[in-house]
Amino acid sequence: METGKRSNIFKLIASIIIPQAAGGIGALMTEPSVGSWYSGLNKPSFNPPDWIFGPVWTALYLMMGIALYLVWKKGLSHKETRAAVAAFGVQLFLNLAWSFLFFYLHMPFAAFIEIILLWFAIAATMAAFARVSRAACRLLVPYLLWVSFASVLNFFLWRLNP
Repeated sequence: METGKRSNIFKLIASIIIPQAAGGIGALMTEPSVGSWYSGLNKPSFNPPDWIFGPVWTALYLMMGIALYLVWKKGLSHKETRAAVAAFGVQLFLNLAWSFLFFYLHMPFAAFIEIILLWFAIAATMAAFARVSRAACRLLVPYLLWVSFASVLNFFLWRLNP
């Protein structure tokens, strides 16, 4: 197999594993609270059923991984690519931090402030990705929309559970 093709296969696999691993770590922090603390919260009428979150996040992490691959395969020797990958890393860290604040520490207000930062980090990542790959940017649209919904949900969970 050609070196370039092997390199791209490695980048694709790594790009998919990285966000899925972050999601797995987030799930480890989330799972213990779902059946206990979270189930006891007052929830707004638009709160989705618990079972929907796993499949949605799995799909979003997959799309994030493919988007990362489309950017990374352009090569880290380009300044725009390095900036885009760095932005991706920041938003992925903030994604994981939200699970820690909300589910592990049971701090809905802090999680709400943090998810707003996450939203802006995703928007910045999309802008950085667009400079390298428009397809990569478009793959993050569902993620931004879901985090927009999650932000509203987080706000209501905070306000309904002082």
